[in-house]
Amino acid sequence: MDTTFDDEEGGPSVTLGEYLEEVEERELEADLVLGGDEGRECTYNKGYMKRQAIFSCITCTPDGNAGVCTACSLSCHDGHQIVELWTKRNFRCDCGNSKFGEFYCKIFPSKDIENVENSYNHNFKGLYCTCARPYPDPDAEEQIEMIQCCLCEDWFHEEHLGLESSDEIPRDEEGEPLYEDFMCKACSEVCFFLKLYPEVILVAGKQPNATAQVSKDKGILEDTPSTCGFEKPLGDTSYNSPKIDVAQASVGSESISNRAGLPPGGSCNSSTCAEGASLHVNCLLGVNIVAASPVIHGKAMFLSKNWRDALCKCENCLEYYHQKRIAFLLDKEDSIVEYEKMAKQKREEKLQQQVGAELSLFNKLGHVEKVEILKGIEDMKDGLRTFLESADSSKPISAADIHQFFDDIKNKRRRVG
Repeated sequence: MDTTFDDEEGGPSVTLGEYLEEVEERELEADLVLGGDEGRECTYNKGYMKRQAIFSCITCTPDGNAGVCTACSLSCHDGHQIVELWTKRNFRCDCGNSKFGEFYCKIFPSKDIENVENSYNHNFKGLYCTCARPYPDPDAEEQIEMIQCCLCEDWFHEEHLGLESSDEIPRDEEGEPLYEDFMCKACSEVCFFLKLYPEVILVAGKQPNATAQVSKDKGILEDTPSTCGFEKPLGDTSYNSPKIDVAQASVGSESISNRAGLPPGGSCNSSTCAEGASLHVNCLLGVNIVAASPVIHGKAMFLSKNWRDALCKCENCLEYYHQKRIAFLLDKEDSIVEYEKMAKQKREEKLQQQVGAELSLFNKLGHVEKVEILKGIEDMKDGLRTFLESADSSKPISAADIHQFFDDIKNKRRRVG
């Protein structure tokens, strides 16, 4: 029997199975965001964590220049106006430092005056996107789902991504994303080099008459063979260059060849590769991106699964990553995918520990106590079965009916006792 439960606020009815599934989904969602952190201890002693859930207290720091960990948000800022920031990378808990005035952390008060390596954006004021609106937006009739940039970690509305249409967002037929990470327009200028890789690193949306070759005026290279003749797949570091004609690749109004010092209209050949001035033997791209780094008008990018694994790690590319402070892109544990994977693992371990603790406690009980517990479980199951079978399937079960059910169980146990 598909029994329904009436919402106390007059909302739509749900079945018992749907309700339990919703509870499970909410618990899982919370664990994924918190990374398995139960909020019992301040994370300050762990230093600048690769990734953790962070909250901003508008009550204490209205300027949005501080963030606190899960434990401090619960223990130190209970009742305050809190902004949930999901997760932030390389962040250390600020609770109670100089930014909080006379307010001290209740869990770990001995903090440095300031966490100099923390970075803050307008999210800490509760504002998001290029439109600098809050979420949920009180002025919006319908809350629109937002997309987070994997670099700056800001959130963006689809209509503010700088795309010609929403069809450019790679999704399957059911509307689920086909990309692993998103990079906003501004950050794509810093990471312009991603467009120098074969298209396997980028996920394209629905484009009319889309082909394997992408228009050069959009700053994306054609997947054409290099004159060096290297045709091994991307990611194999035993060769000089992927199948990219660097000299012909136009980014913005000036070509990479001009910025990298190649002859105008020229291309990579054995002599220029040997010189090593612009093309480097150990570089997957064959371009010195430190020297090349063009000033371009970026366009939002959607990145494929495991795209970080394809990034070049040659000396020059590493230099560029460190110059731009984006070396974290090489750390697989930095990604949200890995963070959520870790959270799921912690959740499973926690559930297993709970089951183990319950079994351990049960085994320590005497025979009489064990029988009483098992009898109580059977009474509950029998009572619930009788309750559901006797309920009128044409009417939803109200909260009052549930309370009455538990009262009957209690009264029955008293009579038996």
